[in-house]
Amino acid sequence: MASAPARIRVGLIGYGYAGRTFHAPLIRAVPALDLRVVASSDPAKVWADLPGLAVLTDPATVATSEDVDLVVIASPNDTHAPLAQIALEAGKHIVVDKPFTLDLAEARGLVALTRRQGRMLSVFHNRRWDSDYLSVRRAIAEGVIGKVRHFESHFDRFRPQVRDRWREGAGPGGGIWYDLGPHLVDQALQLFGLPDRVTANLARLRPGALSDDWAHVVLEYRDLRVVLQASMLVAGGSSRFVVHGEAGSLIKERSDIQEQQLLAGMAPGAPGWGEDPDGIAIHDGSGAVAHAPAVVGDQRRYYADLARQLVQGVVESSAALESLQVMACLEAALIAARTGTSVALTLTPGEQDASGCG
Repeated sequence: MASAPARIRVGLIGYGYAGRTFHAPLIRAVPALDLRVVASSDPAKVWADLPGLAVLTDPATVATSEDVDLVVIASPNDTHAPLAQIALEAGKHIVVDKPFTLDLAEARGLVALTRRQGRMLSVFHNRRWDSDYLSVRRAIAEGVIGKVRHFESHFDRFRPQVRDRWREGAGPGGGIWYDLGPHLVDQALQLFGLPDRVTANLARLRPGALSDDWAHVVLEYRDLRVVLQASMLVAGGSSRFVVHGEAGSLIKERSDIQEQQLLAGMAPGAPGWGEDPDGIAIHDGSGAVAHAPAVVGDQRRYYADLARQLVQGVVESSAALESLQVMACLEAALIAARTGTSVALTLTPGEQDASGCG
């Protein structure tokens, strides 16, 4: 009998909100992955959740450890590029939490290094496996509202008080557009491919805000407009998705529940995991409304797919190219908001090949 393939040894850098809430539980839920070590400035916090796990305070040591095959970078945004470079130069495969980097130039440098090293680079776009997005994607693919002409996606929070944390600070990579914008952009590109141009408006609406806490971005296509909205001042009443097509409209009211389940301590894959009680409402234009059940979400699939590729020895370039495209849209929105203009993406023909459309 052939022996089972070796498990992929994982080092996780960062045990803040993203590392603790998402990465560690999802990694541990995939049998092919073996979480070996965490880099954290607060070892006690790690050991409270993961007793006995190796914890180091120096991220670079984890990024270069001989006991690690895959380095997951879930540290503050301005550390993503330098830590990714260290890990790649040490011959590691890498996962980088969103946003990939601070700008497109940094992203290009890392993609080039990835190719030279023959390693895998993937950005943690876990929201591709959210029930809300999967439900809307299925309905669009089935043609229930015909050709889509208007697509509206909201990713909102209600946090009226500014928190003392780097995500809301004035430093590089802070603000809601770099926090939630990558999810909004990535989902849109997966559905529709690259836009022709981008327009944007970013604002600070909360008293004492140090970085943008409201974003309204429009991706412009020849016969489609994609509206991406994020805010820290939405207490309710705003639909997650609103989509209008030539044969009708669809509404997805509530968001995926996996983040709430993780925060409540539910193990990924436990009974009820990702099950969304809020289906889709489909309006046909005559006043009739049909309802379709939501697709079950499962963010474990992000790490399961990545582990499968690594176990099989497959190194795909599409994930790295898709990460460049997301960064190009994020950066174009920043320029558009600053200049008040409509901005084209600055991608080369080669960088446009893996649009992820369809």
